[in-house]
Amino acid sequence: MGRLSFFTGMMSGLFERVPRRGAARRGRASGDGITELALALLSAQGEVSGTRLAGEILDEYRGLDRDGQVGFFGWMAGALDVDPAAIIAAAERYRDAPDRRSYMALAEAAEPRRQELLRRLNQAPGATLDLVRMRLDLLRLLPDHPGLAALDVDFRHLFRSWFNRGFLVLRPIDWHTPANILEKIVEYEAVHAIDDWSDLQRRVMPQDRRCFAFFHPSMLEEPLIFVEVALCRGIPSSVQDLLAENRVAMDDEDTDTAVFYSISNCQEGLRGISFGNSLIKQVVAELHQELPQLRTFVTLSPIPGLMGHLRAQDDESARELVAAAEAGDRDAIAALSDRLRIHAARWLAEEKRPGGAPADPVARFHLGNGAELHLIHALADVSAQGLAQSASAMVSYLYDLDRVEANHEAFASQNTVVMSKDIRALLSRGKQTGKTKE
Repeated sequence: MGRLSFFTGMMSGLFERVPRRGAARRGRASGDGITELALALLSAQGEVSGTRLAGEILDEYRGLDRDGQVGFFGWMAGALDVDPAAIIAAAERYRDAPDRRSYMALAEAAEPRRQELLRRLNQAPGATLDLVRMRLDLLRLLPDHPGLAALDVDFRHLFRSWFNRGFLVLRPIDWHTPANILEKIVEYEAVHAIDDWSDLQRRVMPQDRRCFAFFHPSMLEEPLIFVEVALCRGIPSSVQDLLAENRVAMDDEDTDTAVFYSISNCQEGLRGISFGNSLIKQVVAELHQELPQLRTFVTLSPIPGLMGHLRAQDDESARELVAAAEAGDRDAIAALSDRLRIHAARWLAEEKRPGGAPADPVARFHLGNGAELHLIHALADVSAQGLAQSASAMVSYLYDLDRVEANHEAFASQNTVVMSKDIRALLSRGKQTGKTKE
């Protein structure tokens, strides 16, 4: 499948590739003129003039250095902020006469003009990606400029609408996908690095491998999130085995399990806008329709906080595991594998954030999607990264199609960690040896 057929299939011929605007003038220390252009855009009445102004502003912005960005964002946060007195007055009018007119007046008063500026900027060709990158700049500035936080709230508010699930398109990624998209998959892989094109080929070309990505119609060449899937018989316990160079591909009829072994968000400027829930559910539906013999849908997921948890324990086995992981001593880890699995079960099931949600971010994601904490594997990721973040341990979350909704509701309402008998047994053994947290 070539570039044209890929995108034609994705959008069913409804969207054309957006033209590129002129190159930005780089390195300017100030945003002289950009605020005047922004005010002109806010007052523009015609669609053509608005589109032209939006493009000019975005080109000007792309040429700003860090100080120029701070100045522009500061102007947006201040000059285009709401008027508290106007909000109070509008709220009082709505309280006294709650009708359509008073409600509209309240809504208008409560919305800062910078939201309308961002909406108008989005008229320009290719603007959506520019605005995503603009927010990334803002996120990088926030630690040193906390006064810009309200502007980030506006970005998130708009992005949640613009990137609503109804606008997203799921597309399979395979060896016939256009090269520029495949290059993005290599670049954005955040869980298990793709070493070269041969490594990528092993992940997307064999008949027992799948990859799916979400795209947005305004960002046709930029995946938002993608998941890599291995079709197996039974639940694997090692990611190295899944990715082995000499692995023999399985026939479809011999597989019964779909393993989601890597989920990568691609656009840091969309931080806080969640796509993973919808992605997994749709991929499960796609695979179930294509391969009805599949009965088990699980992950093979990292445990990024486990080493930190081990280092915090006053426990001899925890200290030994940390030392073995730091030394890359697989034999020592193997000898302590049961203790590693117990520590991992405690971390995933019992360690909580304020408010009661699991401390582990990957656990929060999958449990929030309705998965079950199912199996913990020692020596599952013996790469340098796997040893450094989890002493080689990985976890399988089970997506039971008959229980996903009930699990999701239990987690959403009470932070209930639904877990398998295997996990419960690990926790019980930990208590029996007196090593659980007092």
